[in-house]
Amino acid sequence: MINNRVLAVSLMSNSTPARGFSPGANIFGVNNPPTFIDAADILIDSDDIQPASLAPGLLLLADGTRFKGSLFGSETIAQGELVFTTGMCGYQESLTDPSFAGQVLTFTWPLLGNYGIHANNSESSGVWPRGVICRELMKVPDHRDSIGSVHEFLLSHGVPGIEGIDTRALTRRVREYGTVLCIFGPVEKEQEMQGILDEMTPPDYEDLVSEVTCSESVILNKGATDIDGNLLPRLAAIDCGVKFNILRELCRRFEVVWCPANMPFNEIIEKWSPDAFFSSNGPGDPAHPGAATIARNTLSSAVRSDLPVMGICLGHQLMGLAAGLRTYKLRYGHRGANQPVVDLQSGLVHITSQNHGFAVEDPEQGMLAPHPSGACSEKGDNVLGSDFIVRYVNANDRTVEGLDLVGKPSFTVQFHPEACPGPHDAAPLFDRFSEIVEKNSMSNEATKTLRGSK
Repeated sequence: MINNRVLAVSLMSNSTPARGFSPGANIFGVNNPPTFIDAADILIDSDDIQPASLAPGLLLLADGTRFKGSLFGSETIAQGELVFTTGMCGYQESLTDPSFAGQVLTFTWPLLGNYGIHANNSESSGVWPRGVICRELMKVPDHRDSIGSVHEFLLSHGVPGIEGIDTRALTRRVREYGTVLCIFGPVEKEQEMQGILDEMTPPDYEDLVSEVTCSESVILNKGATDIDGNLLPRLAAIDCGVKFNILRELCRRFEVVWCPANMPFNEIIEKWSPDAFFSSNGPGDPAHPGAATIARNTLSSAVRSDLPVMGICLGHQLMGLAAGLRTYKLRYGHRGANQPVVDLQSGLVHITSQNHGFAVEDPEQGMLAPHPSGACSEKGDNVLGSDFIVRYVNANDRTVEGLDLVGKPSFTVQFHPEACPGPHDAAPLFDRFSEIVEKNSMSNEATKTLRGSK
């Protein structure tokens, strides 16, 4: 049997595909930046992966709904919260997005995997959904740069998949009744799966941020400068499940220190002396008392210290909690590359990429489009030392999509400006933050010299 991955690679000029993730590469002033694992690297080295067996499989929902299908990927049992994403492409990015940790991901577009898996296109070093559901799996990808199929990708990372599911009916069920716990696997294990499903608890109860964050802090582009040789401001990027493309965008504008979510504010200041802070996307309940709360406290301390702060997605929710607003679970969330967001200041509508199941309550209207479970955080105090205004709202359900802090060099957005679905509607937000940091960064040469030694 011809290995399509090897064939595709040979057609590309007989060269080995580039591997790894190095956001500090090709940045002025940077020499020998560190390189990290890309989730697709595993396919470059693998040449003996078995095709999908397509054995009979069964999908069970907690409400008693059943779907029959065929298995691919790792033929083990998958369990988690059933969610869906509406993107017509970008499946590799979704599969490697840490925000999907704890969830079983349904792709609403009926054909999955037509252009295969590509080197350097992942958003992290792993595949994070606990299972993948689709209508039809493309067994043989059709793209000259493909290094493997979705089946091979999932199998290499030990993630199960099931095809042949009526994803239209499944999605309509979730839209009407809300996200639900589910499980799928081999049909002969139905009794075992039902027992697991009966005892299953929502993944939101787990400290998912601690599972996806980096293990230690590291500079990604030490010595980064602008085109004129001026040292870029140093940014502490708090990793709550950060996507690689966010780090790439940040490295073009800052000298970036990649920090674990559970690294306290004082430790970051003492070790790295950053000029600003950033908090990333991530999975789970933003009010979880684990790593998410530590990250929230770090952001609060940064704001009170008058350091510039930007939050994306989970980072936005953490800042909302710090501002005294509740966070709550949405009925089915916003996941896809076609989410319209209104800028209340300019009146413009941005087409954005989003991936979240929780939201920040509206200060006047409260919780909009809540989940039937009513899951939400307790009311807290504003610990930021600043008032705030709602800057962005979702055009579909009017949920809060961004906050500006009054009198502070800080703001948040719920959506992903690095994903460029519009194609570049929201990208200027990174430039906005860069300009804020420039105005607030330390210009003292002695301080810069000290910082450069760390």
